[in-house]
Amino acid sequence: MTNDTIPPRSAALLTVAEGEEPARVSPSHNPAPLIDIGINLGHDSYDGDRGAVITRAEDAGVVQMVITGASVEGSQKAIELARSRPGKLFATAGVHPHHATELTADALSALEELARQPEVVAAGECGLDYFRDFSPRPVQQTAFHRQLELAARLRKPVFLHQRDAHSDFLAILREHRHSLIAGVTHCFTGTGHELEAYLELGFHIGITGWICDERRGAHLLPLVRHIPGDRLLLETDGPYLLPRDLHPKPASRRNEPAYLAHIAAAVARARGETKETLAHSSTAAARALFGLPSV
Repeated sequence: MTNDTIPPRSAALLTVAEGEEPARVSPSHNPAPLIDIGINLGHDSYDGDRGAVITRAEDAGVVQMVITGASVEGSQKAIELARSRPGKLFATAGVHPHHATELTADALSALEELARQPEVVAAGECGLDYFRDFSPRPVQQTAFHRQLELAARLRKPVFLHQRDAHSDFLAILREHRHSLIAGVTHCFTGTGHELEAYLELGFHIGITGWICDERRGAHLLPLVRHIPGDRLLLETDGPYLLPRDLHPKPASRRNEPAYLAHIAAAVARARGETKETLAHSSTAAARALFGLPSV
């Protein structure tokens, strides 16, 4: 499980230029309802048109979204956005491994208070990232332990991140699995061995537009067939991971939840099922995992 999440300070090019028209995904007359379980909607690239982003998502059949919290400040913003559209938007509260050095005792206390809020449906994004190593690995591991303990105390699922750290990630998860109620390995892009390990632990699997990248994601096409329908979730991880085969592409290269329908179509083809069947199963799975209401 890997992704291209980078700190907001490095993502200025994702900002939509004034007057730019984003790529359009042509919805059907009655698009099958979808849930984007991982969208960084608090990212500053959405500051200029966040309302329009949400409207385009709704027009494309995305009926609910879970906004990722990747720092204490980001989790607070995710909660505020969720409160602006109750029943439609939800939040996670966590500290991404990139920010693990920020998870002091005081920060952990603040994070726990945020995670207790009713809009928060999962603890995280938390985990390990040895690809970028923005935080020292021992610090990442400690922060991961603390957030898994938090999830267990609050009886909320965990929203997990892993990149180039499978062995340590799996060992820590196995240590805590008995106390965790559930979780999702967000933005899975790993091997069949990794997939088997996460499924064996009972976790859900989040699939992004990485599967649309013929250079890096082709190995996912056969793997998604092995994910049980009640544990397969869909996400954009916007503004990152714009589907490579999306045409036309927005000039900004910014991903957004309206493109979840495009990702769903690719996953459905790979699984040999209709998009409607996948939408039904993934939406039901997301609601079951996060306790989301029907809309």
